[in-house]
Amino acid sequence: MSAIGALLRPRSVAVIGASADAGKMTGRPVGYLQKYGFSGEIWPVNPRADSIAGLRCYPDVAALPGAPDAAIVLLGPERAKAAVRDLAAKGCQAAIVLASGYGEANEDGARRQQALKDAAGGMRLLGPNTIGLVNLTDGMMLSATGALEVGNLATGRISVVSQSGGILGSLLSRAADRGIGFAKLVSTGNEADIDSSEMIAHLVEDEATDVIAVYMEGLRRPEVFKQAARRAAELGKPIVVYKVGRSDSGARAATSHTGALAGADRVYDALFRQYGVIRAESFTDLLDIPAALAGGRRMKGDRAAILTSTGGAGTLLADNCGLAGIEVPAPDEATTQRLAALLNEDPVTIGRNPVDVTLAGLRPDLFRGAIDALLESPSYDAVVVVIGSSALATPDIVAGAIVECQARSEKPVLAYVSPHAPHLVRLLNGQGIPAFATPESCATMLRALHRRALPPLPDPVAEDASVLAGLPAGNLNEAESKAIFARFGVPVTREHVAADAQGAAAAARELGDEVVLKVLSRAIAHKSDIGGVRVGLRADEVPDACVTMQQRLKDAGAPALEGFLVQERIRGGVEMILGFHRDPQLGPVILLGSGGVAAELFQDTTLRLLPIARTDAEAMVEELKAARLLRGYRGAPAADVPALVDAVMAFAAMAGAAGDRLLEAEINPLFVLPQGQGARAVDGLAVLR
Repeated sequence: MSAIGALLRPRSVAVIGASADAGKMTGRPVGYLQKYGFSGEIWPVNPRADSIAGLRCYPDVAALPGAPDAAIVLLGPERAKAAVRDLAAKGCQAAIVLASGYGEANEDGARRQQALKDAAGGMRLLGPNTIGLVNLTDGMMLSATGALEVGNLATGRISVVSQSGGILGSLLSRAADRGIGFAKLVSTGNEADIDSSEMIAHLVEDEATDVIAVYMEGLRRPEVFKQAARRAAELGKPIVVYKVGRSDSGARAATSHTGALAGADRVYDALFRQYGVIRAESFTDLLDIPAALAGGRRMKGDRAAILTSTGGAGTLLADNCGLAGIEVPAPDEATTQRLAALLNEDPVTIGRNPVDVTLAGLRPDLFRGAIDALLESPSYDAVVVVIGSSALATPDIVAGAIVECQARSEKPVLAYVSPHAPHLVRLLNGQGIPAFATPESCATMLRALHRRALPPLPDPVAEDASVLAGLPAGNLNEAESKAIFARFGVPVTREHVAADAQGAAAAARELGDEVVLKVLSRAIAHKSDIGGVRVGLRADEVPDACVTMQQRLKDAGAPALEGFLVQERIRGGVEMILGFHRDPQLGPVILLGSGGVAAELFQDTTLRLLPIARTDAEAMVEELKAARLLRGYRGAPAADVPALVDAVMAFAAMAGAAGDRLLEAEINPLFVLPQGQGARAVDGLAVLR
C-alpha cells in the first residue's frame, strides 16, 4: 500500500497530543475515530494520561507498540517537529500536522515548515495548517473538524480535495443538510509535502470515487494536475474546481499586450478547458455540480424538457436554461400526441416546453406517464421536473414517481423544488435525484452534464537551442522578432531594414506603391504610442518622414534608433493579435484575439496552454467575438480562417521550440486577408530571458 493509501485507510493510527477532554479540539480525533466505527488500532500519545476514551495512552512515540500506518499530530509548531521526527524514526508511513504558524504566516514560519519537512525524512506529510481528512467510505476520521459533530453524514461517490480546512468542514455540513453523500474529504493545507495535485491523482484511481470536487487557491505542481485530469477524463470521473483569486489585479507588468491580457485567472480557465475540468462559478456550484454528476448520467446533447405543475416556475427555469446555453425545444409530434392522449389535452395546448401538467401533478399515474414520455422522446437529452407546492403534502409519492421513471432511462433527471422545502430537496438527493432550490442551479447543472470528449493531447514541440542562438537578452526589435516567427512558417510582410533616410527611400522604391515606415529599436516596444509609425507613404515622402520621426522621438526623450523598417502596406484584412506569455505558475500560454491598437480595450481574447493541437487553434477562433468578422460581416468578404489557424500553429511551434529562454512574444496586428489570400504578421515583438 502506498503512503497516501495508508493515510486514507490506515490499520493503526497514533494520535499525538490527544486530550482526555472530548470537548477540546485535541480531544476530538480519538472520539471521531470511535464514533464512526474505526476498527483498527488507536494509540493516543500523552505523557500526562494513562488512558483516553477507554484506550491505553502512551507517554511518547517511542513507547508505541509498533509503527502506526498514520498519525495525527495535535501539537504546536515547536513540539510538532520533534513528534514528526520521532514518528519517522518509528516507521510511520504518513502524518497529519494540524498546527498553523508555518508558511502561511511569515518568513520565520516558512523556515519552520521546511524544518518540519526535513524532520519527516521519507515519511509523507499532510499539512501543516490542515484540518485533516475524512474517509466516510471506510469510517476513518483523521480530523478535528467540528463538522463531524453533525449526525447522519451520508456516504456517496464524491470526494473532496480542499486547500482550506474550513471549506472542508463547510462542505460536510452543507452536504448533510442537502442529503448529499461523500466518499473522502482531504484538506491539504500548506502542502509542505502532499499537495492537492497528488491527492487528486490518488483519488482518481479510488474505486469509491466517481467525482472529485476541488477547492483551489493555486497549483504547486501543474504537470501532476494535468496528468491527473487527463486520467480522470479517461476514466469518466469529472473534476469540478472552485478556484479563488479571480481578480487580475495581481497580474505582473508585461512588455507586450499579451502579458496584460493573459491575467493569471484566465490562464487557469484555459487549463481547465483543455483538460476537461469543470469550473464552478460559485461556491454553491462546488457542491451542486458534483451532486448532479455523481449519478454517472450525461446529456448527449444540449436539449432539456421541463415538466411543471406550476407555470411561473417552469418559465423561470426555461429562461435560465436559455442563459446557460441549454435548448428548450417544443416536443416532437409523436411525443405531443402521446402527452395529449395521456393527459386528455388538446395537442396545441400540450405541445409546448415547459410542459404544464398542473392537474396531472395530483395523479401519480399521469405524472409518471408524462415523465416517461419526455424521457423516451428523441427530442430531449434530459428532463427537469419542477416540484410545486402541491407536492409538499405527498413528498414520498412525488419522489417515488421520479425515481421509478429515472430507473427506466439512461438520461439525467433533475428536480427543481420551487417552494422552500429543504426536507424535499434532502429526500430527492437521498434517493439519487439531483434536486436544487433555484432555477439558476438547475440550468448550471444541465450545462455541466453536457460535456464533450477531450481530443488527444498533442506531443510537445522539441526544444531547439539554435532558434534564439546569438540573440541578446531583453526585447528584440521588430525585424529580429519577425525573423524568428518566419523561420517557423508564420507569414510576415515584405520588408527591409534601413540604416538611414536614404536607405529607407531606396527600400520604399523597391517595395513600390505605398509603404509603412517604422522606427527600429529594441528599447521601444509600442512604436505607435510615440509617433514611431507612418502608414501610406510614397517613396519620395520617406526621407522627410524619417527626419520628422527622428526629431519627434528625440523631443520625446526616446532612446537612439537602430534604424528604420520599411514594409509593404497591407489592406483589407481583419486585425488579430497572436501572443505568447509565460505564466509564472502554469507555464507557456498562447493567446489569440482581436488585434490592433485597441486590443486591450476590447479584451476579445482566448487562451490555451502549450502544447496545442489544430483542433485547439480552430476552437480558439470560434470562441472570439471577432469570429463573426472573420466569417464575413454585413457584406464584408470572409477571411482566410485556415491561414489564421496555420499561423497560430506555426507560432505555437516557435514558442515550443524556443524553450524557457522565450519570455514573451507577440504579433499585433496579424492581418487575416480575404479567403485564399493568407495572413500577414505586420508587427512583432519577442522578449528573451
